[in-house]
Amino acid sequence: MPSRKGVRRPSMRQVRHQRVRRRIFGTPERLRLNVFRSSAHIYAQIIDDTRGHTLVAASSVDSALRDDLGGQPKTAKSRAVGELIAQRAKEAGISKVVFDRGGYRYHGRVKAVAEAAREGGLDF
Repeated sequence: MPSRKGVRRPSMRQVRHQRVRRRIFGTPERLRLNVFRSSAHIYAQIIDDTRGHTLVAASSVDSALRDDLGGQPKTAKSRAVGELIAQRAKEAGISKVVFDRGGYRYHGRVKAVAEAAREGGLDF
């Protein structure tokens, strides 16, 4: 039997994300709002999957937010990222998106981004 050394299994989050992505696809009429969260930061981007282009992006390491968010809890940073992505989307003429939670539970920081983006005027 051959050795499995060097074969990496995908994480459970990656497996869940692939399962979600089978159903969610960003079209030009309804783009995909993707969320990625690391242990310290959170990132959001609006993607047109037909062309494979990111149209709008915001993150907690963005220069527009970094100075204002120092010392804030992670959920507050996530809410600010959601507001910023909604503002930038409105400036780009984007109003309808489909939410891609990236394999994370819809809870905590991911939920804060989604709710802030909805309050900012994005429809999903």
